[in-house]
Amino acid sequence: MVIINSYSIAVMLTAITMICWGSWANTQKLATKEWPFQLFYWDYSLGILLFSLVFGLTAGSIGEDGRSFVTDLMQGSWNSATRAFFGGCVFNIANLLLVAAIDIAGMAVAFPVGIGIALVLGVIVNFISESKGNPVLLFIGVSMVAIAIILNGLAYKKLSAKNKTGTPGKGIWISILAGILMAFFFRFVADSMSMDFKNPLEGKYTPYSALFVFSAGLFVSNFAFNTFFMKKPLKGNVVNYGEYFSKGTPKLHLIGLLGGIIWSMGMSFSLLASEQAGTAISYGLGQGATLVAALWGVFVWKEFKNASKFTNILLAIMFLLFMIGIFCIILARNG
Repeated sequence: MVIINSYSIAVMLTAITMICWGSWANTQKLATKEWPFQLFYWDYSLGILLFSLVFGLTAGSIGEDGRSFVTDLMQGSWNSATRAFFGGCVFNIANLLLVAAIDIAGMAVAFPVGIGIALVLGVIVNFISESKGNPVLLFIGVSMVAIAIILNGLAYKKLSAKNKTGTPGKGIWISILAGILMAFFFRFVADSMSMDFKNPLEGKYTPYSALFVFSAGLFVSNFAFNTFFMKKPLKGNVVNYGEYFSKGTPKLHLIGLLGGIIWSMGMSFSLLASEQAGTAISYGLGQGATLVAALWGVFVWKEFKNASKFTNILLAIMFLLFMIGIFCIILARNG
């Protein structure tokens, strides 16, 4: 299988993860102009599962290092399978809440608040489990991100008050809940893997098989979680399964699949980078997606186009703090 042998390449992969995780929601913004996010999410979850399978059968099955994808998948212990599968379930409910928050508050708010919280808590959880990296630099980095989250929430509340659009608290609180849940999914997946990819432990997965089992957990749990959101929507009307076939055009289905593929590509690179970078840093840098998503929301989707000068200042400080925080997390590996 293909593995990564240097920290610099690992950082490059996490940068791609950051872009992927911060950009997939653009497909949701495109699709939900024509149908509810719950229907988009079925294609999105299928895209994640399909990419993980193709990635395992290609990059996970070539080369002389480690175990091939199918062999590795078959030898995994029940404990490893359960952890990776449960990680997919945890991520799925968290991500559905995030998607709902995006639908209510927009990318520029839901991502920085939700994924920013996931970054802060996730780095702490993964560092406690592995203790790889400089704790001072990690603490400074996550502290900068935490302050940026607060500023983003304040900016959104001011914009909502100015435009008199609903209750700003709803989108923020859903984002907070999503972030808390999302902080823990990566730890479950990491615990299912051997951190020596070249000579993996018996019963433990390599990144390729862990990604596939995780994706299976996400897809299977979707029948429970997404069905609930269809019957009890946080916004809009009740959605039924018949609409998936009656309203879904090839274009809409492809947009959803593309969204899942983009996210899954980011996840695969994050897992591959975790051996060299450590899970805390690999996860933390990937969740720098908050900055990417906020940039999309502000400059492409114009979610703050009517903001006051003071609100724009808050946004500028938020971006600066995010960048400082991410830079500190990068330095933490060798700090």
